Amino acid sequence: MTATWEKKEGNEGLLTVTVPAEKVNKALDQAFKKVVKQINVPGFRKGKVPRPIFEQRFGVEALYQDAIDILLPDAYGEAIDETDIKPVAQPEVSVTQIEKGKDFIFEATVTVEPEVKLGDYKGLEIEKQETELSDDELQEAIDHSLGHLAEMVVKEDGVVENGDTVNIDFSGSVDGEEFEGGQAEGYDLEIGSGSFIPGFEEQLEGMKVDEEKDVVVTFPEEYHAEELAGKEATFKTKVNEIKFKEVPELTDEIANELDAEANTVDEYKENLRKRLAEQKATDAENVEKEEAITKATDNTTIDIPEAMVNTELDRMVSEFAQRIQQQGLDLQTYFQFSGQDESQLREQMKDDAEQRVKTNLTLTAIAEAEKIEATDEDIDKELEKMSKQFNISVEDIKNTLGNTDIIKNDVRIQKVIDLLRDNAKFVEGTKED
Repeated sequence: MTATWEKKEGNEGLLTVTVPAEKVNKALDQAFKKVVKQINVPGFRKGKVPRPIFEQRFGVEALYQDAIDILLPDAYGEAIDETDIKPVAQPEVSVTQIEKGKDFIFEATVTVEPEVKLGDYKGLEIEKQETELSDDELQEAIDHSLGHLAEMVVKEDGVVENGDTVNIDFSGSVDGEEFEGGQAEGYDLEIGSGSFIPGFEEQLEGMKVDEEKDVVVTFPEEYHAEELAGKEATFKTKVNEIKFKEVPELTDEIANELDAEANTVDEYKENLRKRLAEQKATDAENVEKEEAITKATDNTTIDIPEAMVNTELDRMVSEFAQRIQQQGLDLQTYFQFSGQDESQLREQMKDDAEQRVKTNLTLTAIAEAEKIEATDEDIDKELEKMSKQFNISVEDIKNTLGNTDIIKNDVRIQKVIDLLRDNAKFVEGTKED
């Protein structure tokens, strides 16, 4: 087999492939064995028609498409390896010659990975992130943890305040007419949660139990129910009950409940400070890495093929569908509520898709320029890390993945990211008061 590659404009080229006649004849034999089982010829049992009779009746041309289907995948794969090109999309194939006893010749218009012109990626100026944990941050974390232990207590006296949970009856109307979904009884609403139409929750503040009030709000212009979008609505609302969160005091007993390894408040605070400090340092390093990645990518020049962007968009839409599925929705239901369709969603995601593709190409090009590879030791360490993180054996991880190519690439790219940060010039950021 022979293959030639001719570069055309942009990221496209023409791949011309010639498969020897010997392989063509073998493919025709295979095609005949398949086709003969599917036809009926008077005087012969199904599948028992001799080849000469078949060709006399139907012509050898009846086997050509099946022969092409047999030859093309392997021939195309071998041609890619032989010419050392990297396709990024399915090719447009045109058969030039297919005939018994002759070579099989086809041409494929192929979109390949673009040329990556790296800019500066060492010595990048990035902002040094704060890593010291403040007392206020520690206290905020303590308050957050105590909040999980809070109990809801009925407010016997007093009025609705931000943070309270109120039980309400309400009936909404637009232009004096009630609308579907605008009525409820015994509904629990946390004030300040932002779960209702903007302005609704704030108007309940200051109300007492058994008090009634007309709450007037305007539906957002982009509201999912088009018949209500941008319209003013009145909700006749009654407060049935008010509850507030009673947060426990931090005692030795509570400290042990929050952290089994702490027997006193001081031990709890010490352990928490250590964990938070480690997390803050990790977060700071990740922010610095992201800035380095962004700047290295911005310094790179690439003519990104539309096919690569479309492939990334396919991946992003699939990821989005999985996320909303976890919330009990499917894409079609989401489109109904949002008023979008898939083409609009893809257009909304397009800039991010282009940035993802450019970033991946940039990091891969840096890996090649710096001759960065993932060693067997690197891969083993990553597998051990995953094993501990997900509590799964290394063998099970390998069996699930099938091979370690994905891990190998991830480790390689992580090494590139480390190189960017390690070679960066850190500058102090402007602290806000």
